[in-house]
Amino acid sequence: MNRCAVEVMKDIKDIVIAYGQSDEYSFVFPKSCNLYSRRASKISSTIASLFAANYAMRWHEYFPTVTLKYPACFDSRVVCYPSDQNMRDYLSWRQVDCHINNLYNTTFWAIVHAGKTETAAEEELRGTFSKDKHEILFSNHDINYNTIEEIYKKGSVIIRQKTKVTSISPNTGKPVERIKLVPTPLFVDIIGQPFWDEHPELLEK
Repeated sequence: MNRCAVEVMKDIKDIVIAYGQSDEYSFVFPKSCNLYSRRASKISSTIASLFAANYAMRWHEYFPTVTLKYPACFDSRVVCYPSDQNMRDYLSWRQVDCHINNLYNTTFWAIVHAGKTETAAEEELRGTFSKDKHEILFSNHDINYNTIEEIYKKGSVIIRQKTKVTSISPNTGKPVERIKLVPTPLFVDIIGQPFWDEHPELLEK
C-alpha cells in the first residue's frame, strides 16, 4: 500500500502529503491546486486507477510466491475541507483510528493465539479501555505494546523529502548526484504540533 501511494505521489506532483492505514489512503492537495481544473471526478478516478494499477504491477515484488487472485480495485471520493485546521483534524482522526484499531487487533489476536476462541476473545475485550488492553497484553501475554513498530500504531505518512539521488548524465554518461524531493514514508505522530512545525511547507500561508 505504501509503495502504491509513493508511486501515485511521483506521478501527481500536486499532492503535498498522504496518510495511510489498513486498506485506506488519503491524499492531500493544497487549496491553490488547479489539477484537472479542480474537477473532483477526474482527480478521484485518476488517483484510484493509478493506485490500483500500481497495486497489481508491484504485487510480485512483495509477494513473489503468492499469485494475485483478483484484479485490484479501489474506490475513492473527494472532500473539500475549508481550512488547514480542518484537514489536520481529519488526518488526526485517521491516526487515532489507526491506534484504536491496532491496539484492539493486537490484543484480540494475542488472546486467540493463546488458545481462546474468537468469540471468547471478543467477550473478554467487550467494554475495555486502552489501559485495560495494555494490561491484558503485558500481564497475560508478555507483550509491551509500546515496543510494537510505529507503522502499525501510527500508520504511514508520506511527504516529499530532500534526498540525494544518483543518475547517469545523458551528456557525459557519468554518475551525477542531485538533491530531489522524493516521496518518503514516515511513521510519526501527526496529531501534535511538532510535526507541522518541522514541515511548514505542507501548509499554505
